[in-house]
Amino acid sequence: MELLNALKWRYATKKMNGKAVSESNVNQIIEAAHLAPTSSGLQPFEVMVITNKELKEKILPIAHNQQQIIDGSHVLVFAAWDNYTKERIEDMFTRTTTERGIPANAMDDYKNMLLNSYTTRAAEINYAHAARQAYIGFGMAIAAAAELKVDATPMEGFNSTELDKLLGLDKKGLKSVTLLPLGYRDAEKDWLVNLKKVRTPLAQFVTEFK
Repeated sequence: MELLNALKWRYATKKMNGKAVSESNVNQIIEAAHLAPTSSGLQPFEVMVITNKELKEKILPIAHNQQQIIDGSHVLVFAAWDNYTKERIEDMFTRTTTERGIPANAMDDYKNMLLNSYTTRAAEINYAHAARQAYIGFGMAIAAAAELKVDATPMEGFNSTELDKLLGLDKKGLKSVTLLPLGYRDAEKDWLVNLKKVRTPLAQFVTEFK
């Protein structure tokens, strides 16, 4: 299976060589995230694509000086909705019924169920739920990058509050969840490149109920 071979090839690249990832490859990686499944199809996250050198230099200290921010050609920021609102939910259902060519009220029962459930919860709970959806897209992007032989470094180690202010995400009702620098490994300078990939044994990782 090609995907499994790609996942065996990939690792969290520590040193990138500065070579640029093609726009075609970046677009495919983003499309993989775009096609990711999300709860009720609400797709409650967005992806920011950063190539601007000066902006990446500002992000560097926010990301605890992880050099992949600078050495990679692109940095993807996965940002989740800070809350589920009536407007956001209704907008997604309007888009769905319009694109499927079905009556505008065809999904009202399901939409109203979500409105009654989501909009009555605390914003913190809704953000946590939206962030989990963003992680699904994040994983899809990592896998797509591996298939394209593009190196990527999944990052949670950054100050999301500072990044949100820098990028104006807070004004858009978004909160950053993860970062994904894209580039190509520097095989001569990356200490991790030749180390064996270690995972929990399958017998311990999987429990079967037959």
